[in-house]
Amino acid sequence: MKAVTFHDYGSTDVLRYEDAPEPVVGAGEVLIRVRACGVNRLDLLVREGLTPAKPPLPHISGSEVAGEIVQMGPGTSGYAPGRRVVIAPYLSDDRCEYCLAGQETTCIRGDILGLISNGGYAEYVTAPVSHVLPIPEQVSFAEAAAVTLSASTAWHMLVEKARVRPGDSVLVLSAGSGVGSAAVQIACMLGAHVIATVGSEEKRAQAMDLGADDVINYMEVGDFSSTVRRLTGKRGVDVVIEHVGADTWSQSLNSLARNGRLVTCGATSGPMGTVDIEALVAKQQQILGSYGGTRLNLRHVLAAVSRGDMRAVIHTTLPLSKAREAQQMVEERRQFGKVVLEP
Repeated sequence: MKAVTFHDYGSTDVLRYEDAPEPVVGAGEVLIRVRACGVNRLDLLVREGLTPAKPPLPHISGSEVAGEIVQMGPGTSGYAPGRRVVIAPYLSDDRCEYCLAGQETTCIRGDILGLISNGGYAEYVTAPVSHVLPIPEQVSFAEAAAVTLSASTAWHMLVEKARVRPGDSVLVLSAGSGVGSAAVQIACMLGAHVIATVGSEEKRAQAMDLGADDVINYMEVGDFSSTVRRLTGKRGVDVVIEHVGADTWSQSLNSLARNGRLVTCGATSGPMGTVDIEALVAKQQQILGSYGGTRLNLRHVLAAVSRGDMRAVIHTTLPLSKAREAQQMVEERRQFGKVVLEP
């Protein structure tokens, strides 16, 4: 089969579009023909060797996969060849204490598709049948791939961690990203007043189109927390959806109201941030870590897209052979929404 692999860690120059062995389906697994694979910032971190867990090389990235079942492995049931499916990318073992408590993204022995296991930058991929979900009839392969990881992550942050309620004010950072573009829509679905940050005037219009009530171009204002304070009458917001990291951490905390909740799912600009503990205590604020999304979160997202309550925001689709260009686009933040590869 054709796949995009890397044999060494480094820049996008290490990516190779080449022949690779077709995966062999094992017990409890299904073989899937990949029809679409979203490009995620995780793919960049894995390629650069910046993740705590590093895969054996050569490696095939790609966590956001939609396709068709080709073969059912031993001990599998519930599907048949030809069924359109997505892979829920947080591969929990379903046996540890956290999985048994329904907290599968906290799994002690968990993996993410494309992190240690080979992923979807290929014509075929295997996955546990327990982590395969059907694609609703109204949803295309590209749309399904575009929401698989990013949107389920946003759902987990807003619904399960922040517990956003109607009337809450929510600040969504980097609304042009996969997580950000999904979070704006989900927060609107939950009845929140949404403030979003973007890096250009073009993205401002796109964020407004997704439903954001106010949009801040951080390239213009510098410290966006001052603008958030002005927009909220110096009160601050109830929830901050943070996934940028060191570059925005202090501003995100400064944007919080009393009893506010900051939820973070990543630190692409760096992992270190400082906290004014006295302010945190006096204002009774919360800082919550959120790791990925569950299978149930993904079911909710797919259903919302199917109903038309939210949409998969796709910046562009490219052939698999253009994976290098696709990752460069995400690396340079030139996209609004998702970049999707199609083998």
